[in-house]
Amino acid sequence: MEQTIFVKVFGYTPKVKILNYLIKYRGFDYSMSDIARNSNVGWATLSRLWKEFVGLRIVIPTREIGKAKLFKLNEENEAVVRLIDVYKKLLEQETENYFAKHAKLVAVA
Repeated sequence: MEQTIFVKVFGYTPKVKILNYLIKYRGFDYSMSDIARNSNVGWATLSRLWKEFVGLRIVIPTREIGKAKLFKLNEENEAVVRLIDVYKKLLEQETENYFAKHAKLVAVA
């Protein structure tokens, strides 16, 4: 799995990988199985951490499909809003650094 700048900066931990996935694909709702699989975190680890995510209102339930409960990132939570801002800023800086580096290479050639 490709590491985003967010994961590189904050560490390759299960919590960071889950947050990275939820922030990157925010606006949609997912089952816990989808989140575990797509964030590359084991089911047991996700289920252990999930109570904290729900308790802090980082994620909120959206609907149920059969037995599956779906959740999404709570973009009304001020802490989540700030995490999204940090995520965006890191991507912006990484993009600027990339183009600055490659502009120098093009200018030299």
